[in-house]
This record gives sequence, C-alpha cells and structure tokens, in this order.
Amino acid sequence: MQARRHYSRAPITEAVIDLRVNLPQGATLAALADVHMSIAADYPNQESLLVIQGEMSAGESIGATASQTQIGFGYASSDRKQIVQVRLDGFAFSRLAPYEHWEQFRDEAKRLWEIYQTAIHPTSITRLAVRYINRLDLPLPMKDFKDYLRVFPEVPPDLSESLNGYFMQLQIPSPEVEATLLLNQAIIPTSDDSVVSVLLDIDLFKLCDVSVEEMSFWNILERLHEKTDQIFEACITDETRELIK
Repeated sequence: MQARRHYSRAPITEAVIDLRVNLPQGATLAALADVHMSIAADYPNQESLLVIQGEMSAGESIGATASQTQIGFGYASSDRKQIVQVRLDGFAFSRLAPYEHWEQFRDEAKRLWEIYQTAIHPTSITRLAVRYINRLDLPLPMKDFKDYLRVFPEVPPDLSESLNGYFMQLQIPSPEVEATLLLNQAIIPTSDDSVVSVLLDIDLFKLCDVSVEEMSFWNILERLHEKTDQIFEACITDETRELIK
C-alpha cells in the first residue's frame, strides 16, 4: 500500500478520533458539564447526547415502551465545523469539511482530551479509533465502478447491467496495527445529475486496555491514521486520483 497523498479536492466530509473509556465509580454528567467552561469560547454550541432504548412485550396484549438516557454533551464551534463529544463512555472529536491536515486535527483532539480527562478522570481506554468519511463524486456516464474503485459490488451480467443503489460493509483484520477495519461503501443522494456519489467510510479501530497515564495511546492513534491513509489509496484508482488531485 502507498501512503496517502495530499489532494487539493480531498473528498473527506468528516474526520473522527474516538476513544472509549472506563470511568471511576461515581462519575457524573455534572462533571462532564464542567468541560464547557473551559472551551465555551471556541465551542459555544451545546446539545445533550441521548441513548434511546425500546422494549416490546408480547402475551395477551402486545405493547412497546421507550426510554432515553443522557450519556453526555456535544459541543460545536461557531461554524459547526468542529465538534467534541464528552460522554460517560468516552470522548470523540470530529472535523467536518474542509479538512486540512492531520497534525492540527490531532493536536486539537489532544487539547480537548486533556480537558475531558481532568474533568472526569477516566481510569483506562478500551477502544481507539480513527475514522474518515469520504464522498466521491464520480462523473456520469460511467461504464463501470472498477474504473474508479478497487472495492466495489460486482453484479453478474445475466442479472442486470445497471445498479440503482447499494450498501456494502466489510470487516477486515489489519494485523500490522493490531486493529480492525470497518469499511462501509454505498451510493448516496446527490443534487448533481452529472455524477454518482459514493460513500467511502473508513473506520479503523483497536480494542485495548490502556491506562490513561500512558501517552503511548497517541502513538497508537498515529499508526492508525497512517494506516487509514494507506487504506484509502488501496480503495481508489488513478482515475479517482485525477478527479481529486
């Protein structure tokens, strides 16, 4: 695999660093709320993060119930291009398009993580992930997906010569970084009749048990990022590189 190049029309719509954690007994939403005092100037927009659970019952009568539980807060920058989630199960930082460079993205995630760590005191990290969600606008008419993608659905010619839509998910081990790749690909809506838009979602995660005192987990994230670059290049062809160069 080759390392990812820098593209002037990079197709990244969202980049994510996600850390799942164990918290000490007694950790509260109130402690998470304190994070905002330190970042309100840069992230003034706040929303609650909720988990909704449903339950169905059967018997003499059939019924359904639903409940919601708050697990944290989301804070967005004024332009809503940067979003940080502080949760009772972890921390995530996202950058929406335009995405510039890994270094500035990573450094802001580090700064915000330190604020989260100080507020809630996680005891260990159980999952590390780097995720890149890409949107590829492929020009029409298009003869074949394989002209632009090296991972694509193949339909037998005796079944059909056209494809209106698809969703494909692959789970692939990545032993070089002791991680797992969750690769999602799908046709997604577009308002431009001259292209077909394809989602290429690269989610590389590693299950672990790392003390938060160990700075080595940032080195792990660094390796995951390098690997996602290689995965992206492995998924596209030179025709696609010409579109985004």
